Amino acid sequence: MGKTKHRATLDDLLRLPEHVVGEIIDGELFATPRPASPHARVASVLGVDLGGPFDKGSGGPGGWWILYEPELHFGHDVLVPDLAGWRRERMPKLPNVAAFELAPDWVCEVISPKTARLDRGRKMGVYARVGVKHMWIIDPLANLLEVYRLDGGRWSLLGTHEGNAVVRAEPFDAVEIDMSRWWIEISE
Repeated sequence: MGKTKHRATLDDLLRLPEHVVGEIIDGELFATPRPASPHARVASVLGVDLGGPFDKGSGGPGGWWILYEPELHFGHDVLVPDLAGWRRERMPKLPNVAAFELAPDWVCEVISPKTARLDRGRKMGVYARVGVKHMWIIDPLANLLEVYRLDGGRWSLLGTHEGNAVVRAEPFDAVEIDMSRWWIEISE
């Protein structure tokens, strides 16, 4: 008989060092290092770009909770997107919890060479399964934004935006977003 694989648990996540992000997908533990500066820059500035008009309602329609790196629990899966948003009509009050079980309406994954395969593969699959309606994938090294919508349980690519474009991207198309603010020049 072959050796059975250990199904990862929340205890496995708690044992990880603080300098990594831990996730469990399909029973497997994934630990990735904290993001490098291009990744951190995009996530930080995007949070500001969306937080004012959508979370706070300053210069935009409001009606959202936008959170940085929320821990999401979907059955045995534990995911940590770079950003996530819930429409307030679905989650009227932000609960005081360490992890959310209600699927967000939107997630954003800022990919790196080490996370791209996981983010585009298994995590996208879980997000589709739990009914996340919109997903953005941002590649800070290629200066690229991909916008997806869930249609009939499958992801549809709505658009790809690159460089210093000013975009209106679902579900935040009520406001223009200047992508040039996201990118930093990389020094070796």
